[in-house]
Amino acid sequence: MAVRRAAALDTRSLFAEYPFLAGAESLLAGERVSVRSLLEDASYARARAIGRARVLAAADDPRASRDLGEIAGAEADVRYLSFLFAQILLAASPSAAPLRRWAVAEAKRAHARLADVPAEELIEVARRLGFAMEVIEGERIAVPLVDYLRLAVPIREADFRLPRQDLDRGRVLIGRVRAARLVQEAIRLRLSLPVPLADDARDAVRGQERETLATLAARTPVPVARPGAGLGAIRPELFPPCIRKMQRMLQAGENLSHSGRFCLAAFLHRAGADFETIVDAYRGAPDFDEAVTRYQVEHITGHDGGRGYTPPECDTLRSHGLCFRDGDPSAVLPLDRERDERCFEPTLRHPLQYYRRRGGRLTEADAVVRPSSATGPEEGRGTPGAPGRSRSTGPRR
Repeated sequence: MAVRRAAALDTRSLFAEYPFLAGAESLLAGERVSVRSLLEDASYARARAIGRARVLAAADDPRASRDLGEIAGAEADVRYLSFLFAQILLAASPSAAPLRRWAVAEAKRAHARLADVPAEELIEVARRLGFAMEVIEGERIAVPLVDYLRLAVPIREADFRLPRQDLDRGRVLIGRVRAARLVQEAIRLRLSLPVPLADDARDAVRGQERETLATLAARTPVPVARPGAGLGAIRPELFPPCIRKMQRMLQAGENLSHSGRFCLAAFLHRAGADFETIVDAYRGAPDFDEAVTRYQVEHITGHDGGRGYTPPECDTLRSHGLCFRDGDPSAVLPLDRERDERCFEPTLRHPLQYYRRRGGRLTEADAVVRPSSATGPEEGRGTPGAPGRSRSTGPRR
């Protein structure tokens, strides 16, 4: 059965579909548009409305599972201006989380087309993003090893690991499905960078779009710990450095690894957090999906008759690059930047042990004595998925 492909695009249509590409400004036909005019000029009202829709839709649905009719029905220049307005709006947001979530949603929306276009269009988009791809025999695509590693490493799915790929003279040979996924990652990387705004422009956007920014903040809440049943209040200030770092990453909209997501859910459950608190902790993730997160948190916390999985021990966290006992240079608070001497005590082997020693209460007295039931998604069959991210089970393509 023949596979239907979308028709090849002319340059103008290409930029309308992918407004983040270099050269897309040509859609304005030389018209000069300033931040102030885009923000206030009545002739750009429709572009602003579509731009708001793009941003708010991403906050609700970072997987871009629903089509935005406003975009499809707009002229090419309006689509481009709506994209610019979305970037400006997000650059003025006090939190980086909405930008990261929007980047994921826009990349996924582009991927929905990239998975069904001629190989030439896929390669052209990759080229304009700065990544070299080349069609070889059949529908196989060759990617320089350096480009492949830059795009594949953040994906973290087992099927994208280098040992599983076909190599040929410094190139990685992949199918179109995998190539489209790599280009999606390239788009996410491009859009995750905020556009620079002068202070006066940022103030103008915040003043003009105060209501939109407030709505955006409400739809991407910062996780808040709530009391667990029978244990009193959860005390995040007593959490070990590794757990605090995982929380900060999610609050900032950064991509936390599969192992880190599992560890955080298991730790919060053992520390007495209720189900909704654990789900809330992942709302800042750039690929947050409520249904997937609830399913996976339920699995992690319901394991072993409700005792739940035990988070990994300190040695395992160090092997996964999730230990921050030496301090986190990127942290805002001095406490998080400093080396934590408690973590270097010879008898400390587990993050739950750290929490209990500092006065935190656990659901089980033997939680740090019993070996960990699972240490993350790469420890073998039967381990749970990480909240907010589905595991790859499909065939290699």
